[in-house]
Amino acid sequence: MSTLTLSINKQDYQLDNLDPRTTLLDVCRQHLQITGPKKGCDHGQCGACTMLINGRRVNACLTLAVMHDGDEITTIEGIGLPESLSELQQAFKDHDAFQCGYCTPGQICSATALIEEIKQNWPSYVTTDLQNPDGLLVQEISERMSGNICRCSAYPNIINAISQVLENEIKGKTASKATITKGSDVSGIWSPPPSEAQLSKPSQNKASMTVAGDRS
Repeated sequence: MSTLTLSINKQDYQLDNLDPRTTLLDVCRQHLQITGPKKGCDHGQCGACTMLINGRRVNACLTLAVMHDGDEITTIEGIGLPESLSELQQAFKDHDAFQCGYCTPGQICSATALIEEIKQNWPSYVTTDLQNPDGLLVQEISERMSGNICRCSAYPNIINAISQVLENEIKGKTASKATITKGSDVSGIWSPPPSEAQLSKPSQNKASMTVAGDRS
């Protein structure tokens, strides 16, 4: 075993004799006392452990710490602190986009990356115009956040918070009628709309039901 150097929230940490099987999540929580990222399912299904690695969102419970020597890692602590909230964190607070708050660090990390993706015109699974994705659409935000589960079902407020920041970031962009607005009805579990093939194909197992999924 050798020394591993991790750059987390712009601070370097050296870990000696670390078991190479240790996940990035366990290193943060158990070795470095960086406890913002949460351990939920520990199988990459809930998104509570989401961090940013070189600006891209990653489920920290699924990636080994030794894979990220030299990478720029950001947890919720690096996005903002209680005395200096980021615009997105403040929007979550203003819109009551949490209840128990356990999933919130992962939600905010994921949403932070989402905003950058949309600013760079990255398409998603549900994007209809690949040349000019409309990131303000409810279904766009929902699809891009579908790797993060909120068991308290604060989804409508989460979408409102993200939409507010997006509208501030994307100046002069004309929102379509499907844009999230005050009083809009947004509820249920986030999921991309089914394709025509899925709608026309009968299920082979009438009792089957999707209970979790990851799109991060």
